[in-house]
Amino acid sequence: MTDRDEIYQGVVNALNDLFEVDPDEVSLDSHLYQDLDIDSIDAVDLVVEIKKITGKKIKPEDFKNVRTVGDIVDAVCELMQD
Repeated sequence: MTDRDEIYQGVVNALNDLFEVDPDEVSLDSHLYQDLDIDSIDAVDLVVEIKKITGKKIKPEDFKNVRTVGDIVDAVCELMQD
């Protein structure tokens, strides 16, 4: 995962694999809690999956302010630059 498009597609795939979220319903503006029905426990599972995909250690505080799919993509982009 190196560019925003790859990261976005990885997040969409993870949402589909873990929570059966229809990829057609996901956009960068999709709100995790309201639009995709992802709760805080699901968010932890998503962070674990992203860690597997990226191979990077993820600190919970890095994802504390994540609210949308776009926020996840931004956070992962920053993580990949480290």
